[in-house]
Amino acid sequence: MGKVVLVTGVARQLGGRFVRRIQRDPEVERVIAVDAVPPGHHLGGADFVQADIRHPAIARVLAEHNVDTVVHMDVTGTPLGSGGRATLKETNVIGTMQLLGACQKSPSVKRLVVKSSTNVYGSAPRDPAVFTETTPPKSLPSGGFAKDTVEVEGYVRGFARRRPDVAVCVLRFANILGPSADSPLASYFSLPVLPTVLGYDPRLQFVHEDDVIEVLRIASHEPERGTLNSGTFNIAGDGVLLLSQCARRLGRPTVPLLMPAVSWVGSMVRTLGVSDFSPEQLRLLTHGRVVSTNQMRETLGYRAKYTTAETFADFARSRGPGLLPPEALAGAIDRIAALPLPALPVPGGGHPPKQSAN
Repeated sequence: MGKVVLVTGVARQLGGRFVRRIQRDPEVERVIAVDAVPPGHHLGGADFVQADIRHPAIARVLAEHNVDTVVHMDVTGTPLGSGGRATLKETNVIGTMQLLGACQKSPSVKRLVVKSSTNVYGSAPRDPAVFTETTPPKSLPSGGFAKDTVEVEGYVRGFARRRPDVAVCVLRFANILGPSADSPLASYFSLPVLPTVLGYDPRLQFVHEDDVIEVLRIASHEPERGTLNSGTFNIAGDGVLLLSQCARRLGRPTVPLLMPAVSWVGSMVRTLGVSDFSPEQLRLLTHGRVVSTNQMRETLGYRAKYTTAETFADFARSRGPGLLPPEALAGAIDRIAALPLPALPVPGGGHPPKQSAN
């Protein structure tokens, strides 16, 4: 008998992609796709079950299908449809609690994979240059999606203690970008003009959505020889980019503002529904965040196919040229550089000295 994999959050593009990908693995017999709303995309041959993980009925789904692997992807920072922040928090936290409670009672469940985020480290001025999986945050997130991920990981650790027979893998993804990225940061980079904090140029890391799918797939199966896919892993592309570099590669001008002004602009943008410019995102765009991926390469045995720069380049291509396309800006600079310089006046009159061929 092959594996029976249950995947939550399949109504989102990333969840749908993972469902379609894992069906191609020969060791997978069935995929049970779960979400509170029907997806607007195709799920291949997966069995879709419309169920809200916030309700105890999710335990019946696990029992009926004899699920042995659970991939929890319904921990996210972007509301689905018209849902607000309250609904999102309930799905992230209460939904995770209900799902873990169902897994704890199910004797068939042998592996749990949780999609988390590097937001658990927060963003603060006294942060270390690079976070490892064991580095405690200098300042715990006080709200928003970052606080949700901290609570979710706390419940997952409790589940791992109660069910030591279940292999648990927590994947802390850096900011996910790609052509179909749907995240607060992707919405921010899609603005025609990027508000920034005056005097700060944070370091940022990204992970490509293709790498996200592949890492989730690796974590869902038995580990390959010489690797271990149980534990907590930072997942990000190699390298970092400064926010100013991101703006130039997008061709979008920046407007440096004082911190109070940026907070006011963020509130206005959030009210208009253009972007979720939350306080936690503001802290990220002020102090940045960089994580170590040594454990991803050495223990999990995975090397990201896209670097941070390549991930952002793929995302930038999908968003089209900004107000200041890099190619046009570079061409204008070249044309200005090619203009003949005016003759400078020589002190005391006369003509400027001629230069030798040498």
